[in-house]
Amino acid sequence: MTEATPPARPTLGIAVLTLNEAQRIEACLRSAAFADQVVVIDSGSTDDTRERAARLGAEVHQHPDWQGFGVQRSRALDHLRTDYVFFLDADEEISAGLQAEITRAVASGEDAAWRVWWDEVAFGRALTRMKSRGGIQRLFRRATLERFDGAVHEAPVLRHAVPVRALRQRLLHHSRTTVYGSLRKLAQYVQLGAAKRGAQGKKGGVLRGLVMGTVVFLRVYLFQRAFLCGGPGFLYAQFIALETFFRYAALRYDMHDGPGELARR
Repeated sequence: MTEATPPARPTLGIAVLTLNEAQRIEACLRSAAFADQVVVIDSGSTDDTRERAARLGAEVHQHPDWQGFGVQRSRALDHLRTDYVFFLDADEEISAGLQAEITRAVASGEDAAWRVWWDEVAFGRALTRMKSRGGIQRLFRRATLERFDGAVHEAPVLRHAVPVRALRQRLLHHSRTTVYGSLRKLAQYVQLGAAKRGAQGKKGGVLRGLVMGTVVFLRVYLFQRAFLCGGPGFLYAQFIALETFFRYAALRYDMHDGPGELARR
């Protein structure tokens, strides 16, 4: 009697979006090395991000015609050949504990989506006393995930409803390395956020920005306990609040050419 062939182990792909991420890409990709396939979607880096990623064994694909995070993540799906996909940002790292948890989820073969939370690292300090934020769906069965929608804070579009599970181990998120880098990131997210809200017909303005920025600062600094993390905690909360304020300001004063033009700047 011929022995039955054991079923094939489900495979995992990890997709990473990059744009001038030479400083962090190596740590990010080393943490993803346990996957069966690692795909980097580069948006036109002018540093050596692509070369560093290729040296670490990632498949690097260039898509410099930037149309937002949703489009770039959807493009990554076209290059993946695995059963499951985990989306990892270039400023994130997967801990050993999270690697093991992802591996178990993939081995289960379940048709589901899994949320993950962050531990923030900002301005040289791990903000471990701050309440974790995140809860973002990052792991999917590849055949179930159709695409992502949204230029920023993009959302997955699934072919059918699936249960949503939670990964207990957290991603390490190096969200704010320097003040200068945070200012550059601020400008990008302000443009994308204003364009998204403009396309939805939402209103902007300085007063709206002041109110909403203050609300966001209080939420992060007080209710998420960033105040327990000293100067880095204050800067972290302040930058998120500034992003909110300038998003409303840009929505009012930078929309003369329409939301599409603002998103392309």
